[in-house]
Amino acid sequence: MNANEVLITKFYTAFANGDAKTMSECYHSKVQFSDPAFGLLKEDQVSKMWEMLLLKSKGNIKIEFSDIKADDFSGTAKWVAAYNFSKTNRNVINKIKAEFAFQDGLIIKHTDHFDVWSWSGQAFGPAGYLLGWTSFFQNKIREQALLSLKKFQESK
Repeated sequence: MNANEVLITKFYTAFANGDAKTMSECYHSKVQFSDPAFGLLKEDQVSKMWEMLLLKSKGNIKIEFSDIKADDFSGTAKWVAAYNFSKTNRNVINKIKAEFAFQDGLIIKHTDHFDVWSWSGQAFGPAGYLLGWTSFFQNKIREQALLSLKKFQESK
């Protein structure tokens, strides 16, 4: 494994172990993260998001990762998160493809891609299956995710 593959492995191993501090250490101070649930997050917001998600899971999240590939500039990984969605207590198995960019030996950009319609169906049940594909529903998910993050950051 090259250094960036080791870095990605370190990140997901820390995630699987519920170690938000080590996850944060893998990120550049100017990191940008995006995914369908939160949209674009920058810098400290990124580490706070992972910390919040791990705390909300109360140790009931299982992370598996595979297919880590990276060169000096970019990388990819596949990962699966299995957990109970806190708002509905429904089981979710989210399959995610991650893309990374590196700078100064750290992750400067992290983008997660997943099927938000499939996720919303698992997380919200029939309403998610019926409406999860709509931009209205997806925007509501993002609004709620960002509000939760804002409240979490203010409590710290």
